[in-house]
Amino acid sequence: MSFTAAEQAAMRRALELAVTPGVPTGPNPRVGCVLIDDAGRTVAEGYHRGAGTPHAEADALAHAGESARGTTAVVTLEPCNHTGRTGPCAEALVAAGVRRVVFAQSDPNPVAAGGAETLRAAGVDVESGLLRVESGLLNTVWTFAVEHQRPFVTWKFASTLDGRSAAADGTSRWVSSRASRLDTHRLRALCDVMLVGTNTVAVDDPLLTVRDEHDQPIEHQPLRAVMGERDLDPDRRVFNSDAESVHLRTRDPQTALKELYARDRQHVFLEGGPTLAAAFLRAGLVDEIVVYVAPMLLGAGRSAVADLGITTIADAFRPRVTDITVLDGVDGEEPNVRLTLTPERH
Repeated sequence: MSFTAAEQAAMRRALELAVTPGVPTGPNPRVGCVLIDDAGRTVAEGYHRGAGTPHAEADALAHAGESARGTTAVVTLEPCNHTGRTGPCAEALVAAGVRRVVFAQSDPNPVAAGGAETLRAAGVDVESGLLRVESGLLNTVWTFAVEHQRPFVTWKFASTLDGRSAAADGTSRWVSSRASRLDTHRLRALCDVMLVGTNTVAVDDPLLTVRDEHDQPIEHQPLRAVMGERDLDPDRRVFNSDAESVHLRTRDPQTALKELYARDRQHVFLEGGPTLAAAFLRAGLVDEIVVYVAPMLLGAGRSAVADLGITTIADAFRPRVTDITVLDGVDGEEPNVRLTLTPERH
């Protein structure tokens, strides 16, 4: 593989374009594209703005017009080769007269893959692998969902130092600090499903929307999913008009994830109670754990997770810590600690 300095600079710019603020999460990956001429000068730029909008290549070509002929297209993901809500990007690049295509990551989606072959068959020079790792980090969740045919699951909970998520009388407002709650909303906004169990809805009546630092709802809301066979009061807040909602009539985590993936959902934020968390852990369907630890002791109360069937220390569930962040206290509150962990795969 041989890449020019101009192509490397263009790929870094394409990576920046791919993460342009305001692009909603959804079924499509984040992609950026830069067209450069033989002298390495930028001719046009583009990026994907969400499902149903032009792909990054089409966006860049639209800006370039006739100037696209003879250029090199530098793209963070292999140009697609299928017709969905938009046409195949590989064919659009050929039609525009693009001379060379450099992309970072191969498309893992079998429906869309094959763009490189289409380009080569049309006489376009194609190279891949430039900043592949960096590009992969843009779409870790999307790639996981495509490869595993199910959404990536992040389990989030707040806990005291002694592992309690609520006091003995059931009160849990607030185990975590305001800084932790604001951080939770930031993470919620990165997902496209908020998932809880029917008991959480019946007892806590959560709203399950994503709100900003002023407690105002953001524009693009995740799907609010409730899992369980129990009938619920339709007046519960989770079923209001603030965001889309669905009741998944199952207790099986695999079935729930299958239904959500069929709805083009890629990232589940699991915020249910200890029973739901235990069900996902026992099924091996938790891919990331985010814990907010508050500097307090309760001594009794609800645990963060229900019985996992573990009877000896040798069988303990031992996720790997990948990040430790201290969240400074606000409004006189003590700092909380956010732990990010990854379950080990066997």
